[in-house]
Amino acid sequence: MVRAMIDHIGIAVTDIEKSIAFYTKALAPLGYECLRKFDTPSGARVAGFGIAPKPEFWIAQGTVAQHIHIAFRASGRAKVREFYDAAMAGGGRDNGGPGVRPHYHEHYYGAFVLDPDGHNVEACCHEPFLG
Repeated sequence: MVRAMIDHIGIAVTDIEKSIAFYTKALAPLGYECLRKFDTPSGARVAGFGIAPKPEFWIAQGTVAQHIHIAFRASGRAKVREFYDAAMAGGGRDNGGPGVRPHYHEHYYGAFVLDPDGHNVEACCHEPFLG
């Protein structure tokens, strides 16, 4: 059974070390960690995050031409709040604190932060609140 359709995604960041520090802290509550770091043949520094053994989210030193939005699935509302708190403590900027987003659907619960480059990073879950 295939877990998801997307195998991995990569984004450009302007300060790789600052972004590694941010994503290490922000994604820890979701079980992600920095699994790989290397320099490409062109000399760009790259880091891959995921749940061992496979990185699924990659950042690379480069030029940010356009901001993106990426949402990471959380295993519950508490994990969404932990993500938000960790991301804010890691230097993120608020772009919508943890809460229900009924305009997406009645159980959608998410939190949004801007990373050091202004990318909109979200953690969300889709399960109803169980108390």
